[in-house]
Amino acid sequence: MGKNQGKTVYTKDVILVMAASFFFMFSVMFVTPLINGYAISLGASSSFAGFVVGIMSVASLFLRPIAGNITDIFSKYRLSLIGGILIAIGIIGYVITPNSELLLLFRLINGTGFVLCTVCMTTWLGALVPRSHVGQAMGFYGLMNALDMAIAPAIAIDVYHTIGYRNSFILAAVASILMIIVIQFVENHALPKVKENKPKKKFKLIQKNAFPVTILTALFAIPYFITQADIVTYAEQKHLDIHVGMYFVIYAIVLLVLRIVLKNFFDTVRFGVWLYAAAASMFFYLFMLAIMTNDLMMGLAAIGMTVGYGIIYSVLQSTALLLAPLEEQGLASSTFYMGIDLGMSFGPIIAGFIDTYLPIQYFYLVQLILVPLVLIVYFVYRKQLNGAIDQH
Repeated sequence: MGKNQGKTVYTKDVILVMAASFFFMFSVMFVTPLINGYAISLGASSSFAGFVVGIMSVASLFLRPIAGNITDIFSKYRLSLIGGILIAIGIIGYVITPNSELLLLFRLINGTGFVLCTVCMTTWLGALVPRSHVGQAMGFYGLMNALDMAIAPAIAIDVYHTIGYRNSFILAAVASILMIIVIQFVENHALPKVKENKPKKKFKLIQKNAFPVTILTALFAIPYFITQADIVTYAEQKHLDIHVGMYFVIYAIVLLVLRIVLKNFFDTVRFGVWLYAAAASMFFYLFMLAIMTNDLMMGLAAIGMTVGYGIIYSVLQSTALLLAPLEEQGLASSTFYMGIDLGMSFGPIIAGFIDTYLPIQYFYLVQLILVPLVLIVYFVYRKQLNGAIDQH
């Protein structure tokens, strides 16, 4: 391990794939806060606009297994290129569409490219580093995503107010084109690893060894995406005098620092240690959000979320890859992302029910039920999950 450390982890190819992942994720996250208002501006009703926004997450649930299976058959470069082109076509379509019906079509094209890129880029990066450094690589890959989620929506909202929807989407299209350009310089195209005399691959919905990771990922993702979607409304309903726009900025900054400080531990510390730390942090940040009355408490909640979601996200991602055989790395990646899709799809729906049937002061307290659920799933699968680190 010592020989590989420092010398081969951050090669030119690794850095380029990370840069490409930043650009494609930036383009998608840039569009996210604008698409609802844009659909309405094109004449869509509020319900149809919501359908346009949500269709990407729903489509992801169905497309992930397909993406995972084909990622293990074709080169990661080729599929990432196709994904990048589809993202670019979708976003350019946003710029030129005359109505909300065509916007829905372009949203599906954009979403298909997004699914391909998320699965392929993760698998590609995992193939470029030694197995003993997969955790560290996933940590920095996750950091690229976290930065995009923090800065892209903020930039989009500022730019939109100045130049309008269509011109703003041009910037997102440029980011997707930059992704396509960057991957042209990656030398290792990560061709699939196929064992000789092995029967022809069968289509699989999930990578069974990584399935526990899907459940845990969904449980950790639900409160994250609820917070992402509803923290502004929550603060308004409680009449809180806080700078709520800083919440995810604090989250991203602290996550950057933690990922750098902890980078050498991702591949050496067993899963259970991360799980307990994340479960405790989830309890802490949900409780702080429930009782917060000022910016300090909001900041503490954001810091808690860095471990209660940001750090465990990368640990879960690398664990999924380590639990799966080399010839099913793409399927393992798609299995992990299914947990994200479940959290992204059902989190806001669950939040809607909580907000409808319970007083606002219980909005985050009810979500604390997720902590014991996380621990139960871990106890059931703890031997398998803790053994992932031995699969180097």
